[in-house]
Amino acid sequence: MLKDISLLNIYGSMAKHATAAQEVSAGNIANANQPGYKAKQVESFEVYMTRLRQSGGDNGTYSIRPSVFETTGGAKPNGNSVTLEQEILKSAEALGQHNLALSVYSKSLEMMRTALGRR
Repeated sequence: MLKDISLLNIYGSMAKHATAAQEVSAGNIANANQPGYKAKQVESFEVYMTRLRQSGGDNGTYSIRPSVFETTGGAKPNGNSVTLEQEILKSAEALGQHNLALSVYSKSLEMMRTALGRR
């Protein structure tokens, strides 16, 4: 029953996307001093949702992971393209997105329980 509720699917997908973005930022930060390392980033949430819908995966299965690709941009003299300041901001944005998704998801469930007369 709950997998048919699109709001829960959207925010479940948002949480999955934010988790992937956080993992990528953590990997970039961990490799910030690695010579030749190319920073990576996750596709935007909008692109991810479009891919998810086109594949029929927005029905609650969440089987498709967000795509990760190398960023374009200037590299340091050692060939590394990670900018710590950008990664910290990306990480904070991912945390905010994840918190939003979980808040809306849990509040939606609370409202459904209340509507059904359960607590």
